[in-house]
Amino acid sequence: MKELPCDEAPAPLDRSPAGPLYVPVRPGPRRCAIRLFRTPLGGRTAVGFTSARGLLATLGPAQAWIHLAEPALRALTAPLGVITVTVDPVLTAQAPVPMTTGACGDTASVPELRIACEG
Repeated sequence: MKELPCDEAPAPLDRSPAGPLYVPVRPGPRRCAIRLFRTPLGGRTAVGFTSARGLLATLGPAQAWIHLAEPALRALTAPLGVITVTVDPVLTAQAPVPMTTGACGDTASVPELRIACEG
């Protein structure tokens, strides 16, 4: 692998504003609160979408949202220690499904987990 001289180091990621974003929120007793998410490595991130269609396709039709500029989103989440803003995320986990149990609390209706072992 070729080592780059110091003056040829790659440029840092572009942090230019993404423009107006559709930001997912959750309702509170008086106001909305910005929803924070986790990155694949477990870090916290704010999320914004460049279209309402993208937000609704990713988070579902019931997801509430507000319009915010990226700098405003960063300013609101920075005091919480969240410095990452993810724009237009495409990979998300499915919403958890409540587990049903029998009348006595048994887990008879929960499917058994089977692990296949090779040879």
